[in-house]
Amino acid sequence: MKLILTQEVGGLGAPGDIVEVKDGYGRNFLIPRGFAIRWTKGGERTIESIKSARSSREVRDLDHAQEIRAKLEETTFNLPVRAGDGGRLFGAVTVSDIAGALAEAGVTVDKRKIIVGNPIKSLGSHQVGVKLHDDVDATVNLNVVSA
Repeated sequence: MKLILTQEVGGLGAPGDIVEVKDGYGRNFLIPRGFAIRWTKGGERTIESIKSARSSREVRDLDHAQEIRAKLEETTFNLPVRAGDGGRLFGAVTVSDIAGALAEAGVTVDKRKIIVGNPIKSLGSHQVGVKLHDDVDATVNLNVVSA
């Protein structure tokens, strides 16, 4: 089955890529979750719009990614959240929360590029990974404080 990816799928491709997958994988997983659409001749226009949207979100080049990494790694970002007694959070810190804290500090990062190893459920200092470019990963120091 030939599909056009609308979102990044690990091990398969990036948005706008045309991929060949097994019928069941495409029909039962990729298409229902909105990760891909069926390939058609008219879909070529869709590919161009997906790629243009992707390029506007992407980091321009390797040098720009290294600039952003330096900015992210030199700063400790504070994230105020609601917490109960003993420093336990009501829920967990989400990647949207982290992206919002980074945006408030002046660094815009796509929330899909933020990698949280274990869910953050307590106050204190935590480290979060950000994949800025294929060759550039950054480690962000995040200080979770009570709001």
